[in-house]
Amino acid sequence: MPLSNAQTRYLRGLAHKLRPVVYLGQKGVTPSVLAELDAALSVHELVKVKLAGEREEKAGVVDTLKRETKAEVVQVIGHVVSLYRRNPERPRVALPE
Repeated sequence: MPLSNAQTRYLRGLAHKLRPVVYLGQKGVTPSVLAELDAALSVHELVKVKLAGEREEKAGVVDTLKRETKAEVVQVIGHVVSLYRRNPERPRVALPE
């Protein structure tokens, strides 16, 4: 489900006060990192991920995280990416229409 501009702005505002939940190290995207991120998205719906590495690698890492977790990218600032995935059973974040 693609997010509308209003929903993205709303989620950026909510993500502002959050601290990163998942940290990517030198090894990059591993199955254990993906499992941890998947669990965090299931519980919180909106999470921040702190990336390590070069700027050139960042776009590929963000695309991989988005594809593997089926999440939407809310924003990328520096080495921090905010991801959102709605929990179908127990939604925690009420999105504007």
